Amino acid sequence: MARRRISAEQGSAAVRSWIRDQEAGSDTDRKTRAAAVRYLLEELAERARGSSVEVRVPPWGVTQCVEGPAHTRGTPPNVVELDAETWLGLATGRLSWNEACAAGRISASGTRADLSAVLPLI
Repeated sequence: MARRRISAEQGSAAVRSWIRDQEAGSDTDRKTRAAAVRYLLEELAERARGSSVEVRVPPWGVTQCVEGPAHTRGTPPNVVELDAETWLGLATGRLSWNEACAAGRISASGTRADLSAVLPLI
């Protein structure tokens, strides 16, 4: 089970705020964006339990997920790295995995790095 740092109430509010800002065409403040990213990373770790894939959203957070061989040292064999806007879009269903990959918005390596089966989260 993932260790929660952001409550469901705080995280959901941050995600809703980000969605409203997207629909209005405005920028989300840094603190709210960080909370939304971290909350959805925690949600991913909860829903796709495991430690074979490392998902990185610099500078906001990182989590491990997906069942399979555990990684313990050095660079993980399965890594997904993306920016906050791409992560939030994928996690909320506003962007598909295939669209993000085709646009070059995801850096993914390893045989387990395709997260399309577990996204979107909400």
